[in-house]
Amino acid sequence: MDWTIAWHMLALVLVIGGIVFTVIPPLPGAVMVLGGLLLSAWAEEFAYLGNFALVMLVIIAALTYVVDALASAMGAKKTGASTQAIWGAALGGFFGIFLGLPGIILGPFVGAMVMQYLHDRDMVRAGRVGVGTWIGMAVGTALKLALVFLMIGIYLLARFF
Repeated sequence: MDWTIAWHMLALVLVIGGIVFTVIPPLPGAVMVLGGLLLSAWAEEFAYLGNFALVMLVIIAALTYVVDALASAMGAKKTGASTQAIWGAALGGFFGIFLGLPGIILGPFVGAMVMQYLHDRDMVRAGRVGVGTWIGMAVGTALKLALVFLMIGIYLLARFF
């Protein structure tokens, strides 16, 4: 029996799951996409994917984590967030996962806002910090998705062209 098709199907599941998980901040979506692409290349004994493309895929996958951390931090920093607010955003994002999509969207906002309010008792500033953190997270997610689709594009170019 030829297992190539089975490996490609598993690779496709990993890639699709990785795209979905890229939207959820602490989950390793880019690593799943990388794993799926590498599995697909392995199934064909790396006949189409050279060393340069492999290195690029790994670098881009690592870059998604840098983008994620920097975008949220810069969004918070632009609004003058305290260290406590940044930790609040991170904790809110983590605990928000357990509340589904509303928790994922609102968790970092609420966490940053509450911790900023506890830090300086200024509701207007706390609201600004919450919004800035959320905007940074949204921009980071968009950039991570772009990088993940760039990974897929590099793989497809190497594979089919």
